[in-house]
Amino acid sequence: MTSQNSDATSKQSSDANRRHFLKSGSVLTAGAATVLAGTRPVRGDEEVAEYERTLASSEPPIRIALVGAGGRGSGAINDSLSINEGIKLVAIADLDGSKLGGLRDSLAKRHEGKVNVADNKIYGGIDGYKRVLDDADVDVVLFATPPAFRPSYIAEAVDAGKHIFAEKPSCVDPAGYRICLAAHDKAVANGTSIVTGTQYRRQTNYVECIKRIHEGAIGDIVSASARYCSNGIWNKIRRPEMSDTEFQVFNWMHFIWLSGDQIVEQAVHNIDTINWIMGGPPESAFAVGGRFTRPEGSEMWDSMAVDYQYPGNRMVSFICRQIPGAANENANVIYGTKGKATIYGINSGAKIEDRDGKETFSMEGNIGAAYQQEHKDLIDSVRSGKPIVELKETADSSLTGVLGRVAAYTGQNVSWDFLANESKLSLFPEDFDINGPRPESSFAIPGQSKLI
Repeated sequence: MTSQNSDATSKQSSDANRRHFLKSGSVLTAGAATVLAGTRPVRGDEEVAEYERTLASSEPPIRIALVGAGGRGSGAINDSLSINEGIKLVAIADLDGSKLGGLRDSLAKRHEGKVNVADNKIYGGIDGYKRVLDDADVDVVLFATPPAFRPSYIAEAVDAGKHIFAEKPSCVDPAGYRICLAAHDKAVANGTSIVTGTQYRRQTNYVECIKRIHEGAIGDIVSASARYCSNGIWNKIRRPEMSDTEFQVFNWMHFIWLSGDQIVEQAVHNIDTINWIMGGPPESAFAVGGRFTRPEGSEMWDSMAVDYQYPGNRMVSFICRQIPGAANENANVIYGTKGKATIYGINSGAKIEDRDGKETFSMEGNIGAAYQQEHKDLIDSVRSGKPIVELKETADSSLTGVLGRVAAYTGQNVSWDFLANESKLSLFPEDFDINGPRPESSFAIPGQSKLI
């Protein structure tokens, strides 16, 4: 056997052993994870933190890659590197490759010893993610691209045997939803993790308040209201050299095929909270809305109000808007036969009151800790060989946002069954070409926009 063949055989054996280790976990790690799960003190306990650092340092590092290096992607990788020991960033991909070297260098300064991205592991261009998925040196992929790309990227990553963190939303249309469901099932069968960016499911005040709701603290749930009302959103100016498609991807929030509109891209957090409380998605949606302040060329509406009908004849009134100068509100109020629960967004906490208005429970919120905890849970699941696969829940919530949008855009009462099982709506262009043209932008008009 030649030296070259021997080296190749050795590398294949090493990769196979590594994949086995990461899939099954070591006896030490699995045992320690079981102990810690039952006895872990509150976050920040130095004794536990030091134990975890020692444990992680005795094992091969888990190698992660970032796909989509904008603001959310940079935040996600920083959260993962901050909270986790025994990991190493080894590759970065983004449509705009020119910024990636600077990101790598800044992360290396901030997270000493956790960043080892060679120049040939920096991938620019629309196909950069494929280089990441083909890379045997990558164990975990963090996806923070515009939402339109998420279903297919996740599905390809599952096929490649990668563990995944995927930002919300999971999809922007029924076609993407069905791709996500298939990817979820395949990840379960493969034993690979998919953790999603619904950080409120790991925020302690949300977890504890909803646990109490499910235990009957407010009695039977009768109805709820949810609001995600904020100011305006960013808008990017087209550069002269950009193609139509490149500009739309660059300014993705304002194009529905890419973002799904505010109700899907941003307000999905509140929708996910309501689905969590209600035990699943709604049966139907009826909605109104409009646009008053969006910039020229934007396809987004800037306000929607949706009545979601949930099983058990429970109605949820949902409102979202992005209007500069208007009042902000981010809260979910759940009404029961014995009282009500209010869960606020960001860091504003949660409380439960009885029918007389007496507070029976309250807890402060810490969204920063929740952002990091989702990444810790992912890496812990990989290291212990106990995969977390939560794509379906986030896909359900994403499609619930789509349900509200479709009801508002068309002016029709739309059922979950139709959208999930019958709708032919597929927004991603069949002729997608990053250097190609796109039709002139337009926005939906109720009564004219068709239910497909």
